[in-house]
Amino acid sequence: MKSRSFVALGDGSSLASLQAIVPTNLAEGLAIGAAIRLTGTWVPSPGAKQSHELHVNNVQILGPSDAKTFPIQKKYQTPEYLRTMPHLRPRTPFNSALLRLRSEAIATLTQFFATRDFVQTHPPIITSSDCEGGGEVFTVAPAHEQKKDDPAESFFRAPKYLTVSTQLHLEALAQAVGNVWTLSPTFRAEESDTSRHLSEFYMLEAEMSFVDKLDGVMDLTEDMLRYLSTNLYESRVAQELRSPGTERNSGDSAGDRAPPEEVDIRWQGLMQPAWPRITYSDAVNILTKEEKLFEHPVVWGTGLHSEHEKYIARVVGEGKPVFVTHYPMAIKPFYMRPTEGNGYHNSYAAPTHQETADCFDLLVPEYCEIAGGSMRENRLPQLLDAMKRQGMATPSLGDVESSGTDVSTQASGSLDWYVDLRRWGCPPHGGFGLGFDRLLGYLSGVQSIRDTVTFPRWYGGWWYLGSSHEHFSLLNIYARPVGTAIGLNTKEDLATSAISP
Repeated sequence: MKSRSFVALGDGSSLASLQAIVPTNLAEGLAIGAAIRLTGTWVPSPGAKQSHELHVNNVQILGPSDAKTFPIQKKYQTPEYLRTMPHLRPRTPFNSALLRLRSEAIATLTQFFATRDFVQTHPPIITSSDCEGGGEVFTVAPAHEQKKDDPAESFFRAPKYLTVSTQLHLEALAQAVGNVWTLSPTFRAEESDTSRHLSEFYMLEAEMSFVDKLDGVMDLTEDMLRYLSTNLYESRVAQELRSPGTERNSGDSAGDRAPPEEVDIRWQGLMQPAWPRITYSDAVNILTKEEKLFEHPVVWGTGLHSEHEKYIARVVGEGKPVFVTHYPMAIKPFYMRPTEGNGYHNSYAAPTHQETADCFDLLVPEYCEIAGGSMRENRLPQLLDAMKRQGMATPSLGDVESSGTDVSTQASGSLDWYVDLRRWGCPPHGGFGLGFDRLLGYLSGVQSIRDTVTFPRWYGGWWYLGSSHEHFSLLNIYARPVGTAIGLNTKEDLATSAISP
């Protein structure tokens, strides 16, 4: 009969467990998943796996657990299986490490922006605008109003949506205090069932006033990520994620996450100075020479596919992130500033597609695009022209200048306030947005973004929610333009659109 039992104790502070030696007469009730308090003596361990172990002389069962029914077992369990129990998944060592990585990354980024005198802000989550212009928005209304058709009778008196980006509101705040940033949830009703997409995710967004060149925005993005990786590199959680010998309950399969040595290369690449910067046209030329390698054709004037981005990051970056700049204006949102003098042209592009925008995407090796930014169009006539080109209802410049806010309000619907920003003291400015959950996936080696978020929501997938007597519900997913921000063209649309930010 055994005189003692070996217990693996974990509290979420490390991927490694603590070994406790418990006398058999005290081991009753010790089961996987139980919450316990052990008291004993800390002594050197004769084993090779740990330097010390706890010799226990007192055991308290604070929260019992039935080992037969507890879903988390001490064996390999696939990420897909663990996603079915997101309320218990964080208890696995690897998923608790992801929580610690998230926390430490937020603290470090907050410190970075404080050193740059950026003001942290809290833009609204419920909005009347669609910054990206794709129309992939969630509509928000109280549950008891789901069947009402008349917006005038609704809770908000006009359609409201969960934000797809805080950029437009950040631009307004930046005009007040100079430089601002936020880390907040965003929502996209994209029907994309991939490892890179979620319906709810966190975006880090920043706006800079009085910046004249796109290079200034890219410099900030690069400095931020280098600061983050350099300051976290020696942290416990970063070392654990890069360690080949680290225990991983949810990562023993090569398909679950990148090998630790590759994760280390990723961190090293982020810490390297002078990341390459190439234009979209340069990227297209590079890809065209190797177009037989790709499933999707390479055509100037269209977006780059994931396979194209990975190739550019690998070939051009050589282990470091790559900025791809000056994409065709025709495939970018209305708020981006055109390249001055249209200097970035492609000789074989159709004339209507030659104009480029002062914008960038940041690609990281063997992963995907994790950030994007641009100079914003701060000139009123040019902004109105860009909105018209994208089919968005706007007032004429003469109406805006002569009649003021009332005409702007009536004509430009939910973006009247955004147009107003250009009317009074709007300096040159730019900013960027970074997919925070994608960044954590890149730093941890996790292959699917669904495993970097504690309670992921994605197209076709969900997790149960608690109920309450009064709550808001997501009513509809629109796959077409919704609201003035993405293309109102009729008087009826204008009459029912919101007029506030």
